[in-house]
Amino acid sequence: MNSMKDIKIEKLTLNIGAGRDEQVLKKAIKLLKNITGVDPVQTITNKRLAAWGLRPGLPIGAKITLRGEQVKELTRRLLIAKENKIKTSWFDNYGNVSFGIHEYVDIPEVKYDTEIGILGLQVSLTLTRPGFRVKKRKLHKSKIGKHHLITREDAMNFMAETFKVSAEE
Repeated sequence: MNSMKDIKIEKLTLNIGAGRDEQVLKKAIKLLKNITGVDPVQTITNKRLAAWGLRPGLPIGAKITLRGEQVKELTRRLLIAKENKIKTSWFDNYGNVSFGIHEYVDIPEVKYDTEIGILGLQVSLTLTRPGFRVKKRKLHKSKIGKHHLITREDAMNFMAETFKVSAEE
């Protein structure tokens, strides 16, 4: 097989939205730290939404972006929380995978914390191939050819082969 067609995980992003509630935000930061061992970053609003009481600069969530070796093992644990089943609705047309975990206690090796209570989180995986750097480089940016893009089927096959998960509708 062509080595330029090999798919890899570029990054894993864990996100918890807290809204305006500062207590939920503190719990979210603690939870993400417990799951990954890395300090999360607060997400900040950019727009004013008067109906929701949001103004620019207000912290509304927490997220962590992971790259490298630890991503595969954490992804394996997160998929166990979803009973090792993937749905086609989790995949977009560009090879990205996103799903939610309703309760963090479903994740193996994560214990219930009475300070946190029950929280859910959003998981996003970004997949890449060799040659995708051309769309991100600073000089001479260019598009990726349509035959080199990661399709929904390619991403589903990668997840099934790498993590031994089964697909369902």
